[in-house]
Amino acid sequence: MLTKHKRAVVKIGTTSLTYPNGTLNLQRIEKLCWVVADLYNQEKEVILVTSGAIGVGASTLNMDERPRDIIGRQAASAVGQAMLMQIYQRFFLTYSRIGAQILLTRDCVNDGLRRENACNTINKLLSMGAVPIVNANDTIATDELTEFSDNDTLSAYVAAFSESSLLIMLTDIDGLYDKDPKTHPKAALVKEVSEVTPQMESAAGGSGSSLGTGGMVTKLTAARYATEHNIDTVIASGEDPAILLRIFNGENVGTLFTAQER
Repeated sequence: MLTKHKRAVVKIGTTSLTYPNGTLNLQRIEKLCWVVADLYNQEKEVILVTSGAIGVGASTLNMDERPRDIIGRQAASAVGQAMLMQIYQRFFLTYSRIGAQILLTRDCVNDGLRRENACNTINKLLSMGAVPIVNANDTIATDELTEFSDNDTLSAYVAAFSESSLLIMLTDIDGLYDKDPKTHPKAALVKEVSEVTPQMESAAGGSGSSLGTGGMVTKLTAARYATEHNIDTVIASGEDPAILLRIFNGENVGTLFTAQER
């Protein structure tokens, strides 16, 4: 039962934070902050992994799509990250919570000391009632070795090293379907998955948005990593952030990937 979980990582994607034209969906972000604050009031601990910095920066800089070159992504992230955190902070303060920015690169996960420092910071923030807001540090990423290809992967890593027992990935689709619902109207939602197989990952599609980086394949990879580290994982729609309350209450929404106890 998902009601047993006390600490969770919640990842929300760019497409769930923005309108189709790339501008921020402020109503949805405010509701997300309200829901997370309410979960804190229920003595739950939520680590928020947010996308959106590059997408918001690209929109603000009047780019037609996410820049593909590293320097372009760095510039867009520098603009978008500042805007994104300012908005999160303002909304969280409205609901008597404080947001705390944590920017990570891959070496923060791979290096034992840096990983420990990040974990200690997250634990301290949670003990103080603050909301850790994690994003990839795209502004200083200089090559493929230090850059996360997507925040789905980042959220799974954060869930593992923060000793969270639940990972929730909110996206622009209800969960995992047996076929691509965009091309197969009769595609059925898969309610529960006991094991992520290579066949599932190879059959998954790519990103559906010019402003996002992930797709179902990256979410399946993240789910596989998380479940292998004994973390229940849910993929669900981010259209209404109140779905988090339903998930914590044990409702059967989205797709549940059950933890593989080791």
